[in-house]
Amino acid sequence: MYRVSDSELRLLYLSQKDIVDINLSMEDIISQLEIAFEEKAEDRVEMPPKPGIHPGEGDNFIHAMPAYIPKLKSAGIKWVSGFPTNQKRGFPYISGLLILNDPETGLPISVMDCVWITAMRTGAATAIAAKHLARPDSSVVGVLGCGVQGRSNIKALWVDFPIERVMAYDIDRKALLDYKTEIEAQFDIEVTPVDTPKDAVSGCEMIITAGPILKKPHATIKAGWWDEGAFASLVDFDSYWHPEAMNEASKFCTDDIPQFQHYREIGYFQDVPPIYADLAELVAGHKSGREKDSERTMACNLGLAMDDMAVAPLLYKKAIENGIGTWLPL
Repeated sequence: MYRVSDSELRLLYLSQKDIVDINLSMEDIISQLEIAFEEKAEDRVEMPPKPGIHPGEGDNFIHAMPAYIPKLKSAGIKWVSGFPTNQKRGFPYISGLLILNDPETGLPISVMDCVWITAMRTGAATAIAAKHLARPDSSVVGVLGCGVQGRSNIKALWVDFPIERVMAYDIDRKALLDYKTEIEAQFDIEVTPVDTPKDAVSGCEMIITAGPILKKPHATIKAGWWDEGAFASLVDFDSYWHPEAMNEASKFCTDDIPQFQHYREIGYFQDVPPIYADLAELVAGHKSGREKDSERTMACNLGLAMDDMAVAPLLYKKAIENGIGTWLPL
């Protein structure tokens, strides 16, 4: 861990632009998360369920997300908000800051914007789940919700899967067409805008639901829509899925069972399948992933503080190496 002398106590501030300029690859992010999940499987990560507050009305949240990963010499906390109505105000749905601490002294060594980190590590978690739960030849992806996560999940899946086509749905037609233009320009992928949610589910080998997180699901996706052998990643919890459709899954997984149960206690996930495994068990080989081509598999990753703290020290290191960021006195 990079440090300075006691007479020079300071921290490195990394803005959203700074984080983007570091240009950390999705391959590196996936690798960092896989190390973290392997450590979690061996009970070598400290990560309490995230507490939160809910200002205003509706599905607004602000969460505190602390974690400590000894192997990565990473300790800190993310303070992140999600306000679904922000888009009408011209503000992002997700915003927040991450504080990285020196695990030997406890001193804060960096404060960084967490919007890019949240987007990329969430996509990476989907890709890691897909490695274990999707068919490796999956080439057609259905995306419901063409915002930040609709983009980052494709970016992450592109690393290990031969994606050829995305069936994209969004209630905002402009967002849908912008998504098509951007994804096709960035990747060698055909994006087909579709008119109904069913068209982004049926016939797709991987399905990404990436709308706002809702305590009361709108349950748009119905039983019988998704094909045998498909994999689904529920980035927006169970918001998009009818319980009967979810219960068609042969294996229902999450990234952290204690946090999943915590969410159930505060009103989410009131009618979901039993949990087969958490993601750490799959990564470490403690439980099998996909075992048959015909299995429908589902990953409901909640977004863990551990994911952020797996990425933050590498961003900090590369920022210092490349002279990126602003030093501030403590």
